[in-house]
Amino acid sequence: MTSCWMFWISCCRNGFSELSRDYGESRRDEEYELHRTEPLCNGRSVQDVHLTQPQHIVNGSESSLQVPEEMQSLIAEVKGKGEEERDVVVKGWLSIQKRSGVSNPWLWSRLRKYWFVLYNDSLEYYSSSEKNAKRLGTLVLTSLCSVVLPSKQTYKETGYWNFIVYGRKHCYRLHTKDLKEALQWVNAIQKVIDSVAPTETPTQLLIRDIKENSSNLDVVEEIYKRNSVLQHTKEPLYAPLLAFPYGSLDQTGPSSKGYTSLREEAVKLFNSLQQLEAERDPIPLMQGILQTCFDLQPLIDEVYCQLLRQTTGTPHPGDQADLRYWQLLTCMSCTFVPEESILQFLNMHLNRTQRLFPETEMAKYAEFISESLLKTKLRQCVPSCEEILVLMHRQEMVCTIHLPGSGSCKITISSHTTAEEVVQKIIQDLGLEHSHNIFALYEQSSLWERAVGKETIIADILTRFENLMSDEKCLHSQWRLCFKLYCLLDTDRVPKDSIEYKFIFEQAHETMIRGCMAVAEETLQSLAALRLQYLNSDFSTHTPYPRLEEIFPMGVIQAHVYATKTLYSSKCCSKSFPNTLFPGALHNGLWTNALQKLKAEEDQQLIGRMKEEGTAVMTAIIEKWKQLQGLTKEESMLKYLTIAKEWPGFGSSLFEVDLYMNSGGSLISKLWLGIDAKAVSIYQQGEPEPFETYCYSQIASYGKLDKNTFKITVDEKDLIFETNKVDDIIGLIQMYLTCNGRKHHRLRTESGSETLHP
Repeated sequence: MTSCWMFWISCCRNGFSELSRDYGESRRDEEYELHRTEPLCNGRSVQDVHLTQPQHIVNGSESSLQVPEEMQSLIAEVKGKGEEERDVVVKGWLSIQKRSGVSNPWLWSRLRKYWFVLYNDSLEYYSSSEKNAKRLGTLVLTSLCSVVLPSKQTYKETGYWNFIVYGRKHCYRLHTKDLKEALQWVNAIQKVIDSVAPTETPTQLLIRDIKENSSNLDVVEEIYKRNSVLQHTKEPLYAPLLAFPYGSLDQTGPSSKGYTSLREEAVKLFNSLQQLEAERDPIPLMQGILQTCFDLQPLIDEVYCQLLRQTTGTPHPGDQADLRYWQLLTCMSCTFVPEESILQFLNMHLNRTQRLFPETEMAKYAEFISESLLKTKLRQCVPSCEEILVLMHRQEMVCTIHLPGSGSCKITISSHTTAEEVVQKIIQDLGLEHSHNIFALYEQSSLWERAVGKETIIADILTRFENLMSDEKCLHSQWRLCFKLYCLLDTDRVPKDSIEYKFIFEQAHETMIRGCMAVAEETLQSLAALRLQYLNSDFSTHTPYPRLEEIFPMGVIQAHVYATKTLYSSKCCSKSFPNTLFPGALHNGLWTNALQKLKAEEDQQLIGRMKEEGTAVMTAIIEKWKQLQGLTKEESMLKYLTIAKEWPGFGSSLFEVDLYMNSGGSLISKLWLGIDAKAVSIYQQGEPEPFETYCYSQIASYGKLDKNTFKITVDEKDLIFETNKVDDIIGLIQMYLTCNGRKHHRLRTESGSETLHP
């Protein structure tokens, strides 16, 4: 039995010495074309092909040498068949530019015209169209070749339609003045590429072997032992472990992030992996590798294979260098799920590690990774530095969730925890399971707020916060996660002494200071006084109280100040530019200097006016506060909400919108769109009563027209809103419809079709 499987392994591995030359086992990698295990399409087998060494042309000039300048790499020459005996797909005259990609990959040769013939396995060109013309070059077409469509921009610049064909060592830029002819060549070349048997690398073949023999551990161990491509190496990688196309569709110039081809990036990533072994602070390098995988998704499987190689047969299992690979593999498992065949290979590797190294750090990482892969979902961001740090130690993160008011709580999360899971955890901890209202998490800064989707991974939000905090434009913004009421369905049955009632109070106050509660200024001052009584109890000259902007909407004060701005500006103009001033005096910068001086004076005056108005408003609020002597905290909160509920918009979520009445109607700017449990209302900002209210039963359809456009159809009338909160509005309406029991409501999609949405 032993001799049988040893013979089998020996037979299967016979071709790998040739294959390995192309995949990193020799520094002479660039001297060989890919080996194909399948016969070529015209019946030629691998044995029918031999390699010849070309001669170089001196100084780039043409000569009578056997191989021209373009053939600076090895050429596969075909024995025994002429053109008339082979399957010709397309032939014709084309102009060519070549590059070898050795010294300068963007340096192309001069444009020259040759006779091109496309066979069902290669693209060749000749000195002329004669029967016995000398063949000058061959680009063997494998499944890894690619062809790029002609560029209109290049045609405008050169007068030629050009398309590019990428091979392993050759890259042809072909030109013709006829677009139809160029497209015919492109389509024909692509069909040939698609018809060629897929090329597999040694790693892919070995993965298949290991999978097929997974039940026989002795065979598996022998495969690992006999194939260095599966084992840890100190040598650099010269080609990817998996098959990637030569060139890429975006390789007509350097990309915005500096990426080149997938093959080149795969080799660079392996170099980065090797740097991890001795890196003092590996976190930035790990995050960079993860980001490259995030940007170039096909490289995910490649990096997994590279990590599996580097964690197999290591010289010193369990040392720091070895564990660095396991730590990155842990981060990968919490960010990306490989495709099925690589996932199976990964799981076999993890089981093998636990079997060979039980009770070691490697085995513990393997177990952690196995569990993570079962939970990992599509990520929107790569892990933050904090997440990478805790994953390196197989730990969880602690996330701070802020509550309405000044409270907060800390929640332990993993790389897989969703917003819905956090919400349910907080609801349980706060005893809100029996609430009739809906809660959600919000991303929040001092100027911005957005509800978080249920399936959103919290770790992705923390990464986004980390990136925003490092952005110079956002240095002064404090980003945080908040737990708040999302849909206010019932306030009457909320106990007055409950934390939920306090949440309603805090969110009502937040609406007020944002300037969204359109009530009389006298009422706003009364609410501010009740807020002071709630926070500080009875008035005292020795008790510090919050800043005015924390208890009163500053927009009201600004409105008072800007109402006097026009009058002040006209007076300043009369004083600064009297009627006797003649035009000639405004030359040589006098006009600019005068305007700058006027602007500075105006700004200073506005600041002074804001302070004066603010002082007057605060004085009025304090007077009302003094009248609330003896009112308890709970009574202040109850009275505050009693007043707030008199406003028709209480309980609504308000979104600033611009409105078009029907598609050809006029634009009405700066409105509030209010969404509540019963209806959609439209408010003129500053007005307490809505000028339009539509119950959900009146709405025929609603939905998203584009990123910033939202439409509601009511009684054959279209209301088109411009807002950057389209998704938030749709999500909120859908939630209210679901809560109200309307299980099927028409949703008009961007394309105009209608679908049923719960």
